[in-house]
Amino acid sequence: MEYYLVVKQIHILTAVLSLLGFCLRAWWSTKNSPLLNHRVVKILPHINDTILLSAAIYLSVTSHLYPFVYGWIGAKVILLFVYIISGAIAIKYGKTKRMKQGALLVALISIISIFAFAIYRPVF
Repeated sequence: MEYYLVVKQIHILTAVLSLLGFCLRAWWSTKNSPLLNHRVVKILPHINDTILLSAAIYLSVTSHLYPFVYGWIGAKVILLFVYIISGAIAIKYGKTKRMKQGALLVALISIISIFAFAIYRPVF
């Protein structure tokens, strides 16, 4: 528990950076920007998300709050998979503009829900 608060702040910061980076890449995707293909843009989100996930695992283990034991954490894990899949469709794999827009909406709803579960920790 010695580093809990520091790791929690890192987790929050990387979560916000992940959301902002996703929104920026989604916007670039709609504009067909060449920036989307820049090497840093392809690598940096993976580094950030690795730190984010590592911090989440550390926090879960040190606080004994495990997915599917506590419903709100399990919901965050499921929504994370929805976010990853829909985000990939929105930015990279969507075949049509409508498909990309729909996937973007699903991704944003998922990430907002993840943030809400983290803040309010509903019991179910």
